[in-house]
Amino acid sequence: MTKRIGIIGDFHHSLPQSTIADSIEHSNKLLGVDTAFEWIETEKLDSDKYETILQEFDGIWSAPGSPFKSLDGAINGIKYAREKKIPHLGTCAGYQHTIIEYARNVSGYKNAQHAEYSADMENQFIGKLSCSLRGTKDKVTLLEDTMSRRIYETNEIEGNYFCSYGLNDSYKSVFEQSDFSISGIDKNNSIRILELKNHPFFIATVFVPQVDSSFDKPNKLITEFVRVVNS
Repeated sequence: MTKRIGIIGDFHHSLPQSTIADSIEHSNKLLGVDTAFEWIETEKLDSDKYETILQEFDGIWSAPGSPFKSLDGAINGIKYAREKKIPHLGTCAGYQHTIIEYARNVSGYKNAQHAEYSADMENQFIGKLSCSLRGTKDKVTLLEDTMSRRIYETNEIEGNYFCSYGLNDSYKSVFEQSDFSISGIDKNNSIRILELKNHPFFIATVFVPQVDSSFDKPNKLITEFVRVVNS
């Protein structure tokens, strides 16, 4: 039976979004599988029926491209993957929404905010970066004894960035003391990769790995995601 990945986001042909399909195909070819994928608009998940929609999928990719039409819809998809232990990859905005989901539903910050959706400064976990990462490429150090390090088989990679929003440093300690592992950092010790403990695959990256993928060299993180979806 063909496995299916649900890509959560509102598609608009940007480079970080349009390269998702290609990167999955690159990994399909390397692994000898035929994983299908389908975009799911965030508004479709903004109802009590979101689990019924998502149960058709074997993996979930939280895509770049915020602000989405529905913040709550995006969060519902991430919550489903976390609770049901469905393989989940969040990139760029997917990373940001993963943080909001965990803050609201696990860490007790019920009104955790994302600055693209609310000007409320109270518990603003995701805010505008003082120095935008959009259009930059920088090194990421992969920490020992993490899934990310095992996947990439090296202690350093380069990541391409397309975002202007990120984790407010005031709340970094929430994740340092949680079931998340900080598995990738930049030269300033800012978080670049988070991975959830005791989950088959639940990784969120600030950078956008899909733009680095090709048929000749599929991205290792995406390939592992596809492999787990098919396992």
